[in-house]
Amino acid sequence: MSGYGHGDDQRTFAALPPAPGSTGFTRTWWGREWLKALEDTALDGQQLKAGRRHARAGAVGAVSVRPGRITAVVKDRDGTAHRSDVLVREFSEEEWERLLGLAVDSAGHIAALLDREMPPHLVEDAAAAGLDLLPGIGDLDPECGCEAWDHCPHTAALCYQVARLLDEDPFVLLLMRGRGERTLLNQLQERSAARAVAPPAHDGGGGADGTGAPGSTGGMPGVSAEEAYASAFLLPPLPAPPVAPAAPGRAPSLDTDTEPEPGVDPAALEFLAADTADRAHRLLVEALGSGGDVSQLVEAGLTDAQDAVRLAAGSPAPWIVARLAAGSGRSRADLDLATRAWRFGGAAALAVLEEEWTPDAEALARAGARLAEAWEDGERPVLRRSGGARWTAVGAEAQLRLGEDGRWWPYLKAGGRWAPAGPADRDPAAALATAFPVGAV
Repeated sequence: MSGYGHGDDQRTFAALPPAPGSTGFTRTWWGREWLKALEDTALDGQQLKAGRRHARAGAVGAVSVRPGRITAVVKDRDGTAHRSDVLVREFSEEEWERLLGLAVDSAGHIAALLDREMPPHLVEDAAAAGLDLLPGIGDLDPECGCEAWDHCPHTAALCYQVARLLDEDPFVLLLMRGRGERTLLNQLQERSAARAVAPPAHDGGGGADGTGAPGSTGGMPGVSAEEAYASAFLLPPLPAPPVAPAAPGRAPSLDTDTEPEPGVDPAALEFLAADTADRAHRLLVEALGSGGDVSQLVEAGLTDAQDAVRLAAGSPAPWIVARLAAGSGRSRADLDLATRAWRFGGAAALAVLEEEWTPDAEALARAGARLAEAWEDGERPVLRRSGGARWTAVGAEAQLRLGEDGRWWPYLKAGGRWAPAGPADRDPAAALATAFPVGAV
C-alpha cells in the first residue's frame, strides 16, 4: 500500500476494493483500537452498521490523510456522493517532543515502526507520559455533507476504510497526529545522532549481575534482534571520504641509543615500513578514485620469494637488493631477471620466468592453432617448440612463452640466458613484435 499526495504533510490513498463477507475490517490490534474509538463514540448503532455495509461495498473513494483530518467522498446506493471528514486532534509541539524522546529511548520502537508495526510499548509509554497516541471515546469528530450531527453512514464508512489503511501502515495515524513519515524519521535520526555523540551519563550502576545489562546472566551484554535491526537507522551518517595525502608518510627513524634485539636490523625495518607506507598510500589514492575497488592492485598470497622480487623491483639500495637475493635463494643475476619480469607483469610474469608447465593436449592444440593464425601467409616465423609451453624462433634469439592464463610473453636471449622482453599479449604475433622490429623474424 502506498500513498500519493502533496508532500510529506498529505497522503492520498486510492480507493480500496470491496471487502465482501463477514470477516473483520482490521487484523491488527491498533486497527481494532481505532474502530473501538468509533464504536464507543457513535450514538446510533444502526448508522455504524450502514457504514460497514458502505465500506464493504467499495463506496468509499480515495482517502486523503493530513494532520488533524481524513477525507473521502462516500456514495450512497443511489449514487449520491457526500464529502465526509473525520477530525483527529493534532499533537502540540511539546507533545511531539515528548513522543520523539520516548521513541528514541528504545531502538525497538523505531524498528517496529520501520517494519510498519505499532509497538505496544510505545503506546503504553506515551500513555504514561500523558499522550494518547491512539484515539479514544470522542476523539473521532465527524463532518459530513449530508449534514448529520453525529457519525452517519458516510463518516462511519470512512473510519472503517481507514482501519484497513492503518493495518498496513501505522504512519497514517502519526500523520493524523501531525507528523509525516519523512519528517518524523528525520527528526528521530537527528535525535539519535545527537545522543550518539553526547557524553554518557554515569550512574555508577549496572545490571543486577554487574555487567551493565539488566537481567543479564553473565558474559557480554546483548541486544534484541529488533534493536539490531534498527541500529542502521539510529547510527549517524558516515563522514565524507577522506582526502588522500599528496605523498605517503615518512617512515619512523629507528636509529636510537637503544641496542636492537639480536637478529633485528633497524635499517631493514625502516625500509619495510617505508614500503608499507608507499603501498598504503597507493591503495588509498586508487580506492578514492575508483569507488573502493583496489582488487587489481593487491598481489594476494605472495610467497616470501615472490615478495622479495616485488621489493627489489622498487630499486632499493644495493645492500637491500643483496639481502633480498640471499633471502630468496637467488643469485644477483637471477634476482635481476626476476625483477625485470615483475616490472612487466607482477607475479604472473615471474611464474612464466621461473616455472615450467606443460599444457595438456587440448591446450597445446589451441596454442598451435593460435600460432598458425597469428601471422599472414609467408610472414609467420619458424617456431620450434622447446618443451613445456615455450616456442623458440628459428634463426633468431627470440622465444614465446605461453602463460597458464592464455597470454603470450616475449623473451630474448642475452648473455646466454633467456630474459623477459616485454609485457604479455593475447596475440602471439603482437607479443613477439615487442621484442623485434617488424620483419626481423
